[in-house]
Amino acid sequence: MTAARGAPLLDGLVVLDFTRVLAGPYCTAMLGDAGARVVKVESLQGDDQRRMGVVIGDESASFAMINRNKQSVRIDLGRPEGQRLARQLAARADVVVENFKPGVARKLGIDFEALAAENPRLVYCSISGFGQDGPNAAKPAYDVVAQALSGLMSITGEPEGPPTLVGESLGDICAGMFAAWGIMAALFARERTGRGRYLDVAMFDSLFAVQPTALTQYLYAGVVPRRVGNRHPLSSPFGVYAAEDGHFVLAAANDKLFAAVTHAIGRPDLLADERFRTDQRRCQPDQAVREYIEGWSRSRNLATVLAAFDSAGVPAAPILGVDDAARSDQASARGLLAPTRHAKHGERWVVPQPVKFAGTAPNLARAAPELGADTDAVLGELLGLDSAARAALRARGVI
Repeated sequence: MTAARGAPLLDGLVVLDFTRVLAGPYCTAMLGDAGARVVKVESLQGDDQRRMGVVIGDESASFAMINRNKQSVRIDLGRPEGQRLARQLAARADVVVENFKPGVARKLGIDFEALAAENPRLVYCSISGFGQDGPNAAKPAYDVVAQALSGLMSITGEPEGPPTLVGESLGDICAGMFAAWGIMAALFARERTGRGRYLDVAMFDSLFAVQPTALTQYLYAGVVPRRVGNRHPLSSPFGVYAAEDGHFVLAAANDKLFAAVTHAIGRPDLLADERFRTDQRRCQPDQAVREYIEGWSRSRNLATVLAAFDSAGVPAAPILGVDDAARSDQASARGLLAPTRHAKHGERWVVPQPVKFAGTAPNLARAAPELGADTDAVLGELLGLDSAARAALRARGVI
């Protein structure tokens, strides 16, 4: 489908970003990818993420990855003058995103009530570990804590092994994604009502909400989900299997696909076995299904195994490393990596949000800003402060 490429969808939208580390910056990066002007307000020392994660020289690549397409403004929010600047910026913004501990924004005078009084159209999103209320609201939360309390860790890992972390900071990422979704819904509502609103997004809530398979088992069947290892808890054959020279995944989630599997491995007689008559039945003696499949696949290399399943129309794939996935033809064809030029890192890649919008320009891909690089430009353009006024603020340590 070809169409004229118009401006990015969020062109002209101003987002004031008080977030740091991961969940909040991930949210605002998604908005920046789609064309929003994201003004990241940092302390005089900068976002902690600038010194965390993968650090190359004295620059954090982790920061660069999730703070693309933003402007950086240094403001000391601990000082009344800094708080006043923040409120003035918010009066000219469409969206404010913050991930302070609950109550901190109010102490700084930049909470929703204070800012919405001056800007009724403001969409204001708070991201936190446990939300703005509830017994855990005041507790500090990192991704590992949210994974532990959400139930996700309890269903991840081998049956006889310990609960296992998912191999990415999903609590932060899911919260950031839900926050971006919520902001867009609130902006759409604003087009109808003319008024903004407050959004409360929690890491715990977000991780809890992305477990429909596990929660269905508990809420509808009264079954407490357990760890089942590298297989699906409700379908078989569905999981990780061994070949002669490695592992592959196989996903046969219905009777038609199971029939295709049996023909691919040369065992169509299994279709007459009552134990394997339905997906639900196959899931109970999953080990028996596995033994038949691996009895065939362990004597063949991955290429042969995958070719057989592909020919039979069965979803199957090798298990790629992150390096192989990043270099894959599919990632290239989908444009999942975007090149940028960082002031210190040189030529580097970022990973913009992956949704393709027909008829609009591609995702923006500007490198993350150096600390405070845009302070003068933003305060001059949005607040009309001239060079003398900015110099005076800088001399007093406000910016």
